[in-house]
Amino acid sequence: MSLIVFLVVALIISYGTIFVEAEVHMPIVTAAIFVALVARFVLKHSWADLEESAIQSIMAAMQANMILMSVGILVGTWILSGVVPGLIYYGLFILKPSFFPLATLLICSIIALATGSSWQTTGTIGVAMLGIGNGLGVPVPLTAGVIISGAYFGDKMSPLSDTTNLAPAVSGSNLFDHIKAMLWTTGPTYAIVAVVLTVMGMRFAGGTLDASRIQAIQAVLGAEFPISPLCFLPPLVVISMAALKIPALPGIFAGIGTAFVMCLMQGASLGDAWGVSQGGYSALFSQELADAADNAAVAALLAKQHLAGIAPEMAKDVGGMISKLVSRGGMQSMMWSVSMVICALTLGGFLERCGFLEVLLGALTKGVKRAGGLITAVIVSCIFSNAFLGDQYLSIVVPGRMFKAMFDRSGLAPRMLSRSLEDAGTLTSALIPWNTCGAYQTSVLGVSPLVYGPYAMVNWLNPIMAIVLTYLGIGIFWGKDGKDRVERRTLLEDIR
Repeated sequence: MSLIVFLVVALIISYGTIFVEAEVHMPIVTAAIFVALVARFVLKHSWADLEESAIQSIMAAMQANMILMSVGILVGTWILSGVVPGLIYYGLFILKPSFFPLATLLICSIIALATGSSWQTTGTIGVAMLGIGNGLGVPVPLTAGVIISGAYFGDKMSPLSDTTNLAPAVSGSNLFDHIKAMLWTTGPTYAIVAVVLTVMGMRFAGGTLDASRIQAIQAVLGAEFPISPLCFLPPLVVISMAALKIPALPGIFAGIGTAFVMCLMQGASLGDAWGVSQGGYSALFSQELADAADNAAVAALLAKQHLAGIAPEMAKDVGGMISKLVSRGGMQSMMWSVSMVICALTLGGFLERCGFLEVLLGALTKGVKRAGGLITAVIVSCIFSNAFLGDQYLSIVVPGRMFKAMFDRSGLAPRMLSRSLEDAGTLTSALIPWNTCGAYQTSVLGVSPLVYGPYAMVNWLNPIMAIVLTYLGIGIFWGKDGKDRVERRTLLEDIR
């Protein structure tokens, strides 16, 4: 009965988010109500018990909600102060189309490694790289997918990351053993993706680079925003805070504060700075270009800003692109994601309290006796948890708690469990639209996981690589009890 209910809930979520044109919130609320009714009247749980479970689930992600709101503020102030426009402006000087996909992967990886946060990376550098990609003619889904790949690689491998610390804590491993173990699966994955992106980048070489369009983008950006090398200061502040092991929220607010001061120094009023912090930036000059009635009106706007040598048709097109890119940010822009998180975690709390997820996980591990099968069960469980609990933290904690004893009996080292939790729990979270991470990335990048997912190659290839390498007996770590196994590469004792 419990398994049937779980499958019905899955169908409700899938129908509401994939097959009909509807916001994801209401199907999830509907699913939560359905589960609550079954739990109350069939399984005889009290409402107080269910409510407590939902609240505990929501509280587990409260830090994530706080980061969501603060990143919204950061994006708004970084646009008004010229940080994001400046990064786009200078990036257009140095990046070439054939190198852009690989460069995006490397830049986002480095920033996420330094900050320990995929969210900070995509919300700042990622937004800038999206704009640069637009200017170079690289498809938005490809750019967004590469940004996600780099950001989540860096987050996964950074000792400053919360998930990188959470996974070993849940599994009984230690931080640096955990990171070393991840190199066996994540390293080959990253190398493969880098090669693929290098080859893909060749498609954009040669004639795809439109120099006049690049110059038009830079000119319009320079007319609307204060472009200067100071645009690098807030990102450096955030990276420095991370290097000093300052927690994520203080680091974000240091970046906000730096940008806020820049806004005031550049002539913005206190009300303007507070306004973009709350409601985001609304494009001015670029929007005027996009809304101009005809070429004569566009020419008049260009002349007013002393911009020469730009064709009116191109200026109008560039204005529309820049307007869409910079009209974003603000705390309110993240409230869709915050409410999404609350809905998803309410459902997750009901599912966990009633044991629906445990039934499915138990079925997944039935008869498992080999290392490859056990690792596969963990990875599949993390993916299901990401889908039905709606949060990457829960997709690490819940399977981690359930599989820990099984790993202890198997003789596999705890780092094998912690590595698997991150290989799937951390990485696949950004591929699910209604997950905390998927919803956040949609808000920041303006692209759905269903669109950028195929290009987020690190995120879906890494779990596959982990399974394949384990079955091949590569990168398997054994605990003290497993060292003397003759067939330790493949055969486990009966761990059930």
